[in-house]
Amino acid sequence: MPTVTIRPAVEADAATILGFVRELAEFEREPHAVKATVDDVRRDGWGPDAVFEALMAELDGVPVGFALTFRNYSTWEGRAGLFVEDLYVQPHARKYGVGRTLLAAVARRAVERGCKRVDLSVLNWNPARGFYDRIGFKQMEEWLPYRLTGEALHALAKEA
Repeated sequence: MPTVTIRPAVEADAATILGFVRELAEFEREPHAVKATVDDVRRDGWGPDAVFEALMAELDGVPVGFALTFRNYSTWEGRAGLFVEDLYVQPHARKYGVGRTLLAAVARRAVERGCKRVDLSVLNWNPARGFYDRIGFKQMEEWLPYRLTGEALHALAKEA
């Protein structure tokens, strides 16, 4: 059985992270949607105004997945939380518990920092929903995601 290791991502992992993001986009049927570059990942993960953190998963020292998180805030709890923007494990590595080990590391990080929750979003057709259910994540059926992007974002910004 291979050894699963979780470690904080370092700047040298930027290209690997972007590669995993592209693999995830392919799985999510949006292979051309990734506009990020390695420089974007470096800037936003390790620059002076870093906005995310990532954990790398390795099997016997070889990267096979990652979890990318950023802080959010609950006004009701009065505490920060962590949002999992991406969780990805290469298909050949999934049978070794890598995804659960990654999420356990995210949960430990959240608890150590006093966070009250960990949030993530899952496509409605993604079979990983069962995985998240088994871990204890609850689908927030009453909270619907909304997003403002592109021309609508710029049009609203012009009103300010």
